[in-house]
Amino acid sequence: MGDAGIKAHWSLLGAKNAPDPEIMAYASANNYIVLTHDLDFSAILAATHGEKPSVVQVRAENVSPNAIGKQVIAALHQMATELADGALLTVDPNRTRLRLLPLPRNESP
Repeated sequence: MGDAGIKAHWSLLGAKNAPDPEIMAYASANNYIVLTHDLDFSAILAATHGEKPSVVQVRAENVSPNAIGKQVIAALHQMATELADGALLTVDPNRTRLRLLPLPRNESP
């Protein structure tokens, strides 16, 4: 399946044990999209009312590229404009959900 345009994995950019806000700040400063299985990143967006970086969270038990990779790549292509502007994209085996940033403060991810 190739790298599908993935620019960098955090392990190549920063400390393995970096706190999530550091990863978010780096992604925002460098116009990256955070692709994660961790719900903490969407919680940070909600708590900070952040407009960037966009976050794509994969909600599946099996997050291997063979299991959900095609669905994630299709969602990235389909929502490219929204992700460039700032969005939270949730991809799970049954659906894809997009919320534009900033998230309302009372909305839970």
